Amino acid sequence: MMMNIASMLTWMLILLIPVFIGMTTNTPRGTEWLSKTVELPGLSRGCHVITRQIYDSVPEISEFEIGLANFFIQHTSASLTVNENASPDVPLDLADALDTIAPEGTKVPYRHYDEGPDDMPAHIKSSLMGPRLNIPKSHGRLAMGTWQGIYLNEHRNHGGRRKIVVTLQGVRRSDGKKYG
Repeated sequence: MMMNIASMLTWMLILLIPVFIGMTTNTPRGTEWLSKTVELPGLSRGCHVITRQIYDSVPEISEFEIGLANFFIQHTSASLTVNENASPDVPLDLADALDTIAPEGTKVPYRHYDEGPDDMPAHIKSSLMGPRLNIPKSHGRLAMGTWQGIYLNEHRNHGGRRKIVVTLQGVRRSDGKKYG
């Protein structure tokens, strides 16, 4: 049931983005899809702003006039979120709050310890934060606020390389150029 509602909301957003940003399209152009997997190097435990790495790894974002970008991390012990990207304290405070919610060790009698004491807390944090993001695209950029950035939240002490599937959907510029 949730997937049907999510799909319906996604399509409603696709149809309403031009209305919200005041953009109209007079020429019939088809919707295009592009998907690629971005592999990021292993990061230390914590919350990391990865917006620049996404733009560098997926330069095709700049070709789209309008659409949606879906980001899906292929791991159960890491997550994605959008949050403030200006203050270096935000990722630290966010990581501290998550550690308080899902602590390691004997404070909580977890049953799942297959990969160590940080494993089950990592799964909980990943479930709370989520594996996916949907962000509108407008004029070759992700339509985020001034102080927003994409975060990869590494919930393991040694998580290793992380793969994010990026799926772009939308209408490319009619002149075939990229936005600068």
